[in-house]
Amino acid sequence: MATDARTAMRTDAVLTLSQWLSPAYPVGAFAYSHGLEAAVAAGWVQDGAALEAWLAEVLESGSGHNDALLIAAAWRAEGEEAVAAVDAAARAFAGSKERLVETDQQGRAFAAVTAAIWGGDLTGVIYPVALGAAASRATLPQELTQLMYLQAFLSNLIAVGQRLLPVGQTEGQAILRRLTARIPAVATETASGDLDRLSATAFLSDIAAMHHETLRTRIFRT
Repeated sequence: MATDARTAMRTDAVLTLSQWLSPAYPVGAFAYSHGLEAAVAAGWVQDGAALEAWLAEVLESGSGHNDALLIAAAWRAEGEEAVAAVDAAARAFAGSKERLVETDQQGRAFAAVTAAIWGGDLTGVIYPVALGAAASRATLPQELTQLMYLQAFLSNLIAVGQRLLPVGQTEGQAILRRLTARIPAVATETASGDLDRLSATAFLSDIAAMHHETLRTRIFRT
């Protein structure tokens, strides 16, 4: 019976996170390229191989790593003030105006729909902080939340690449599978939620996000 209960809890967690991180969940992730549109326009990313290399850097050395850390920190935060402190650190660390807009607007959208269905009040915090705090309040596992967020994050950016580059559906899914194999190590590295470990060395990704602010012809908001 105990095993059945644990299995039911795990199934519920997977299904809830699958819903929260689904493209159908109205956070507007499809509207943001995370600077990738500017990178393509500059010729820094031109094909599937370059897209995969770019996203691997973002995952392991850029905002993917930091988002996982923020999810863990928010998940572990005790009380509204602690969550607000995590959010303040995240906002201070945003690499550009558009990066902050992207994560702020998605966070507000996530908080609004989640509160309407599951209850709670996370208004005014950025996306990974909102997700981590909501997962904690719903007793969803921290590691699973990090893993599924990172896969959804990569999946969205691969879809962006497919709109901008000659990357087909099969190639895109192959890229996602290979990158997914790197996700558990990122979750393990960031599991402590120690905000002193916030750092980024994916500098070209941050520069691309800055360039996008002045890009004349654009499809995406960031």
